[in-house]
Amino acid sequence: MVFIFLLSAMAFGQTPATLKIDVAHPKAAVSPILYGLMTEEINYSYDGGLYAELVRNRTFRNDWSGILNWYLIEKGSASATMSIDRSTGPSKALTTSAKMEVTKADANSPAGLLNEGYWGMAVRPNSRYKGSFFAKSSSMGPLPVRVALVADQSGQVLAKTSLAVLGNAWKEYKFEMQSGSVAASAENHLEITVEQPATLWLQLVSVFPPTYKGRANGNRIDIMEKMAAMRPSFLRFPGGNYLEGNRIETRFDWKKMIGPNVDRPTHPGTWNYHSTDGMGLLEFLEWCEDLNMEPLLGIYAGYSLGGQVVKPGPDLETYVQEGLEELEYVTGASDTKWGAVRARDGHPAPFKVRYVEIGNEDQFDKAKTYEGRYAQFYKAIKAKYPEMQIIATMPINEMRPDVVDDHYYKRERGMFEEARHYDNTDRKGPKIFVGEWATREGSPTTNFGGALGDAAFMTGMERNSDIVIMSAYAPLFVNVSPGGMQWSSDLIGYDALNSYGSPSYYAQVMFAACLGDHINEASVSGAGDKFFYAVTSTPKKLCVKLVNATSVPQPLSIELTGIGAGAHSAQIQTLKANTIWATNTIAQPTRIVPVKATASINGERLQHTMPAYSIQVLQIDRK
Repeated sequence: MVFIFLLSAMAFGQTPATLKIDVAHPKAAVSPILYGLMTEEINYSYDGGLYAELVRNRTFRNDWSGILNWYLIEKGSASATMSIDRSTGPSKALTTSAKMEVTKADANSPAGLLNEGYWGMAVRPNSRYKGSFFAKSSSMGPLPVRVALVADQSGQVLAKTSLAVLGNAWKEYKFEMQSGSVAASAENHLEITVEQPATLWLQLVSVFPPTYKGRANGNRIDIMEKMAAMRPSFLRFPGGNYLEGNRIETRFDWKKMIGPNVDRPTHPGTWNYHSTDGMGLLEFLEWCEDLNMEPLLGIYAGYSLGGQVVKPGPDLETYVQEGLEELEYVTGASDTKWGAVRARDGHPAPFKVRYVEIGNEDQFDKAKTYEGRYAQFYKAIKAKYPEMQIIATMPINEMRPDVVDDHYYKRERGMFEEARHYDNTDRKGPKIFVGEWATREGSPTTNFGGALGDAAFMTGMERNSDIVIMSAYAPLFVNVSPGGMQWSSDLIGYDALNSYGSPSYYAQVMFAACLGDHINEASVSGAGDKFFYAVTSTPKKLCVKLVNATSVPQPLSIELTGIGAGAHSAQIQTLKANTIWATNTIAQPTRIVPVKATASINGERLQHTMPAYSIQVLQIDRK
């Protein structure tokens, strides 16, 4: 039997390898929050992505060509114009509005405005759509207004409602629409029309489909469900570059992103499109609540991407206080100043925060002020929240941070090398948060080569999860519609209607589904440099992660010292592909998905062969 096994191995072109695992004597604890999520507004991650709003440019921004994403409707003999009125708006935050002047219209010839959505609007059968807008009218009496979701190609009305706008004072109008037995499609748009001459002013036009857990101002169900399958333990928000802004005035200014949407002024993002700010501070926290994640809050620290720096000392103190107030909004009781504001916004209970990150990628600060800025924030936060763990965005020398944030973006071979990066890290140094990482292979989402690089890197983090306490892939999302991507090799792709997971996404789902609370001593011999492993365990199970990044099968003898005599059941999940270019797409979302199998292990040895280009997770019963 051994002779046949060796012949088979030689035929495969891969020498047999041995993985030795000490089951009975774990060597270190696994961080219970190793796997989490990092997010920022890139690739239409929020607007046009997770944030479920269907209307694009709901606040009527315009350029030389007119009002973006809005079009005039003049059916039959109707006649109308639309323009921006800069003299009136419903709030101090939204001081302008769309002005529609209808000079001719009737029941057979309505006039109005059309919104194209984010590459269409998803309409599903038998679904309820909730909407609202702020409006006023020049009409002496009630002005009937019709709202409808309409199919682009056929013109079929898929859902509709009517309401009356009353008078020349700004007021919010809410409505609901119900679709019938229609085919699910994204080739649809919104129409707002009138059937008589009138002047109508509109602002903050909004339509939401059903959202995850029924949240008002909430998130897309399908994308939230995909994240839930990853079992994330924390969410790092609001990003990244989105936190810093291109300039100080376009940073994530959290005070402008709380309360009703009509009080949020919107702002330019860092990836050449505008943010509605509908995904504000409380929405991030509720996202954490819905997926049972810890909030990991990034605080603006006085550096923006365009090179603006606030020097440590008196100039920085305003931003330090802004950060302390933000923490009070998040964690303070409802009898504190900012905790009371959070309660007013609809969430009386405080949120628990253990980790705060000061800035983002401050190694790009050419003035080299980060050590002083970090120290000023550190001292102020620790004085009020002594148990809070303060994360630095780069190594610093003058003081030891609680945690340091490392970022890795490399091709497949580079991530194979980084898989062993933390094996010899000084355990006396600061803990490590790998706050952004990805194998940059594949577009718009990763291909299988990217998944192999990612899985290899994850084995390195698991083997060293006593020092690497948190990690988060980035970017998390990408809208795959034309013009929706600014950064390739992303984890979850979507369009207006559907979403899918990349091969790397499924690797993360598999790894998170089986994670022990202790790292086990393990070693491999006879394997090449494209074989990777990690082993963790609990008293009831052993989790073995294996990666074969070669084009031929890998015979493997797994020695389970200390697992005990008798039979042990094993569940095996396998993710594999025929080439490293193989991938999933929006049209073919399940080409590469995990395949489950079971096995029985007798004694302390398992003879196993990994397929070529494969990622496997073995969950072995220790009972």
